[in-house]
Amino acid sequence: METCRRISASPRPCSGRRISARKRTRVDSFVNSVNKIRRREICSKPCRSFNFINNHEKFRHIRLQEEFDAHDPKGHSFTQLPFLRKRSKIVEIVSAKDIIFSLTQSGVCAAFSRETNQRICFLNVTPDEAIRSLFYNKNNNSLITVSVNASDHFSSLRCRSTSIEYIRKGKPDAGFALFESESLKWPGFVEFDDVNGKVLTYSSDDSSTYKVFDLKNYALLYSISEKGVEEIKISPGIMLLIFKKATSYVLLKILSIEDGTVLKSFNHLLHRTKKLDFIEQFNEKLLVKQENENLQILDVRDFQLTEVSKTEFLTPSAFIFLYENQLFLTFRDRNVAVWNFRGELVTSFEDHLLWYPDCNTNNIYITSNQDLIISYCKADSDDSNGTAGSINISNILTGKCLAKIQASNLSKTACNSKVGSSLTEALDDITALYYDEERCEIYTGNKHGIIHVWSN
Repeated sequence: METCRRISASPRPCSGRRISARKRTRVDSFVNSVNKIRRREICSKPCRSFNFINNHEKFRHIRLQEEFDAHDPKGHSFTQLPFLRKRSKIVEIVSAKDIIFSLTQSGVCAAFSRETNQRICFLNVTPDEAIRSLFYNKNNNSLITVSVNASDHFSSLRCRSTSIEYIRKGKPDAGFALFESESLKWPGFVEFDDVNGKVLTYSSDDSSTYKVFDLKNYALLYSISEKGVEEIKISPGIMLLIFKKATSYVLLKILSIEDGTVLKSFNHLLHRTKKLDFIEQFNEKLLVKQENENLQILDVRDFQLTEVSKTEFLTPSAFIFLYENQLFLTFRDRNVAVWNFRGELVTSFEDHLLWYPDCNTNNIYITSNQDLIISYCKADSDDSNGTAGSINISNILTGKCLAKIQASNLSKTACNSKVGSSLTEALDDITALYYDEERCEIYTGNKHGIIHVWSN
């Protein structure tokens, strides 16, 4: 699901992360209109009906199959940092080639094999390393870890690439460092863009210079040295440069993601006294929202403007862009909604009330076909006295709930006898969720550092 991830050197690196959903890697994510039309025309209703039934069957007989512990009872003998020796909640799960990677809030990353159902190794390769984020690079079958170290008071990000095969052999130290020439101290950051196959970095001591690297071989492609850039947003094929707000407008530039060529530059008018809630770029559409004002949807090709009433569109806490379906999801107060770029509400979900009010996007997964959303949600009121949530699988286009994993819906036999946790315990306070589409398995992590595997 997550294709564009930014990690900063701030004390809370996950707070600045932006999520966007994608389809699997394509030859050209920009020139695909003919293929879209062809797929749409040959797709019939029986086919869509089959997909609905198939998705329902995938999750119909799901069971709690395995349990992994990301905590080392020996106190993580590889580390000298006291906080890494304590049990900590799972904040991120990634799966690649039958290996499950888990990351705890304290910064411990562990790898588990689904073939042997055993822990392979920890990925912390130095005694003073705390890992902050994970990224699976499909281009070269490697895992990129972004970490901080006690040696510089956890002030700089360090990136490392390790082949999945080396990890499988229990050799996490066989990887190599990335972007060593960049100073990634706060406010520096690194952003991995899976859709375009690029990496964006910002060096804090390099005269406000942004650099774009190739995700395949990490070669430097070009630099951006524009003055006054406040933010950069990435979409398929393009980047949006947002400059510091002037009195009554903001300067925007659209660049080619391939070579940094400026494709369009213009000023967007703003209310002088109103706070800017957000500016988002989605292909040729620009979303602009100011405090207590209507949402503006601007087509940057012909500058046609669509407005959505501020009473209909309230500022969300997070977005997920569905590039293939030309839609976007908004998250606000535990609720999810689907919108199109005509400013119309497409879907309101019938049974998908999120567990966390602050939209913890690590508990949300969008399938690569962008047809399903899998989230950790509020369970039925009579389920376990409200202490455990449920895993809800819903159709994005219809809002219908296809399946729900909750303790009251599962029989006592829906749990492998080798698993130590009960169904209620496994569904209690889930802090991370991931869906492996190839194996059709859901992985969840909880506040105790335990990973659970759910599958048919």
